[in-house]
Formats: sequence, structure tokens, C-alpha cells
Amino acid sequence: MSKSTGPQITETVGANGTNQVFRPYERLVRIKILGKAFNVPEKNTILRCFQYISPETIPYGRFCWNQDCQYCRVVGKLADDDQPHELLSCKFLVSAGMEITEISPELKYCLRNKLRK
Repeated sequence: MSKSTGPQITETVGANGTNQVFRPYERLVRIKILGKAFNVPEKNTILRCFQYISPETIPYGRFCWNQDCQYCRVVGKLADDDQPHELLSCKFLVSAGMEITEISPELKYCLRNKLRK
């Protein structure tokens, strides 16, 4: 029996060449997270886009990915929206021009290296 050093993630390439961890996408869209701009894959949840930005930390965060834990809660607004809304990043799809103004402590910890200015 071999000793495991941690979770193993197996990723396969989909038909269009994209990674199957992400929903199929054709382009990257620009969003802002705490004032910093990022390009992320369209048609994916915000949490999956956080994983795109930081693949070395988000998969190991305390996220359930199914709305139960609430550790992925963010406050953000769409490009054509005046008021920010509370969103669960595991459920809400990213859109071009989205601005995320607040993130949970767990997300802040996982994204700390990417959010440094």
C-alpha cells in the first residue's frame, strides 16, 4: 500500500481542448476582484473562475461547491447593475464586467497571493 501525500486531482482534456474541471468556454472575460482585474473563462461559476486564477489554493479551500458551507459568499455587481448583491460564488455564473467588492475570509485567504497589488 502506498502512502498518499494529499488529494490527487486528475484532469482530462475535453473535446475542444479545454480542461474538464471548467465548463466549456470559447473566450476569457474580464472581471474585477477587490479592484484588481483578471481574465477568467466565460460560462463558469465565480468559484470555478477563482480556481482558474489560483489553481494551487482554491481546490484545497474549505469549499463544498454545492451551497451548503457558505464559505464562497461574495458581494458583487454586474456590469449593467447599480447595486451590489450577495452571491454564492459556487452557484452564480461569471459575466464580463462583473465587479466583486467583498469576499469571504476563506476566499481572501486562498486568493491572498493573487490579490496582492
